[in-house]
Amino acid sequence: MKLRVSKHTSSKTANRMKKKIRIRKTVKGTSERPRLCVFRSGKHIYAQVINDDAMQTILAVSSLSLEAKASGKDLAKTVGKAVAEAAIKKGINTVVFDRNGFIYHGRIQSLADGAREAGLQF
Repeated sequence: MKLRVSKHTSSKTANRMKKKIRIRKTVKGTSERPRLCVFRSGKHIYAQVINDDAMQTILAVSSLSLEAKASGKDLAKTVGKAVAEAAIKKGINTVVFDRNGFIYHGRIQSLADGAREAGLQF
């Protein structure tokens, strides 16, 4: 993975991409233990379970697909619970957590806590 930054890319985004590259050097999803990848935008939060060996997205859940009235950390926790329940239905009990360059704080941490509460191990 190579970082290409244009002159319009903010330094905050460039720093996140550098962190993402460092994380992805060590974090890899397999069929036994896929990768739980998280992306957070201004309003919404997205989570995917990915098998990197087969280059396949097993399942994806986002705050857009849920009809929850919550926002912020509560919405992230709901998404975490939803992704854990969907993963357990597919027979996935353990995953590798990929925070995608974001700091493990706030909504990212709430999503991880919600997934752990629903029974997903990482």
